[in-house]
Amino acid sequence: MPELPDVEAFRRILASCAQGRVIRRIEVRDPGVLHGIGATRLRRALEGRRFGRPERHGKWLIARTGGPTLLLHFGMTGELVCATPGDPVHAHDRVVFTVRKDRQLRYRDQRKLQGLWLVDDDGLTRMLGDQGPDAATATAADLRGAVAGRHGTVKSVLMDQSALAGLGNLLADEILWRARLHPARRARGLTDDECTRLHAELRRTLRAAVRAGRVPPRRSWLTGHRDDPNPACPRCAARLHRGRSAGRGTVWCPRCQPDPTARHRPQRSR
Repeated sequence: MPELPDVEAFRRILASCAQGRVIRRIEVRDPGVLHGIGATRLRRALEGRRFGRPERHGKWLIARTGGPTLLLHFGMTGELVCATPGDPVHAHDRVVFTVRKDRQLRYRDQRKLQGLWLVDDDGLTRMLGDQGPDAATATAADLRGAVAGRHGTVKSVLMDQSALAGLGNLLADEILWRARLHPARRARGLTDDECTRLHAELRRTLRAAVRAGRVPPRRSWLTGHRDDPNPACPRCAARLHRGRSAGRGTVWCPRCQPDPTARHRPQRSR
């Protein structure tokens, strides 16, 4: 699933492929990815306009055109591809923007869970109004504000886009493993030292992932082991545990991230 590093990579693709270029032609191959606008209106609104410098907030990509703003969200399977008109059309290419004779920007998505919106300034504010601070630039104070007073688990807060924008399942597990925090820890129970450590690992993890353009499955990362048949912690070699937290499949190390409820469980009689 595209998370903040993936969308930042898509932002760079849009910038290198189309920034400053006039939108010569738009081909809507599947209008099912358009929200609140039809194919004809999209073409009329954007053809002849020029892509400006793209921006990103959380998992949203913001493409300004000097008129309406194109908003893109990639859901579970979306991506942005720079291609040429001669490249074979992919079965999941949903919208194709031709920006010069030899260059196309293609929105590709298998499952079509999100898509494209066209908004004015007020619409942009409404669409992004419930988003928290972008996780890549969130300060330690932003993080403390996100967890303060919340009744959920720390993992649910990290994945809540209204708390911090941009984190998904892989990043949340990776950051918590690095910070040595169990995903079921109650957010409001974190100490100041734990919040400081969590923020430091969030920043460190995101910097590396943004450089890679994805959450990299490195063997030194938790992410690099979560799908192993018998996954072991890359830090202490303990067998990783799998379960569900915040409604998502979750992986953690029981030694590095001790269960906060374990000491409260009654001992079984022998």
